[in-house]
Amino acid sequence: MENILNQLPSIKKRSLLIVEDSDADFEALNRTLKKIGFNNSIYRVTDGDEALDYIFHFGEYQNEEIAPEPTLIMLDLNLPGTDGREVLAKMKEDESSRKIPVIVFSTSSNPEDIETCYKWGANSYMLKPMDINDLQKTLKLSMRYWFEVVVLPNS
Repeated sequence: MENILNQLPSIKKRSLLIVEDSDADFEALNRTLKKIGFNNSIYRVTDGDEALDYIFHFGEYQNEEIAPEPTLIMLDLNLPGTDGREVLAKMKEDESSRKIPVIVFSTSSNPEDIETCYKWGANSYMLKPMDINDLQKTLKLSMRYWFEVVVLPNS
């Protein structure tokens, strides 16, 4: 099915912010997204402090042309500095950023992590597949859902 969003000029260009400290995990995500035909903008930050700067437009991310509001955030939990749980909590406490959907994308299957993330407002919690074919299936389904199926507040 062709992505209808690319055909409608009145819809704001959508983007994905990936918060991932692992270069290898980011490269796997980026390659897989391109392979499945994801053609929206992808931005990356590598730790929780940088994620908060991006989301709240601090420091080098003050210019919204460099750091546009993401349509969706894919958030790793175990980050250096401010971890993903704290990023999620601070985002969802703030009126300007709470509407941005967040997918927690983690290797942690700890029930406490899952509970905490949903408590703080995560929209989805997905386990990172270890197999590249499973990663492709997971990303294809989730990106199609978030970028083609749902109606989001900024669209």
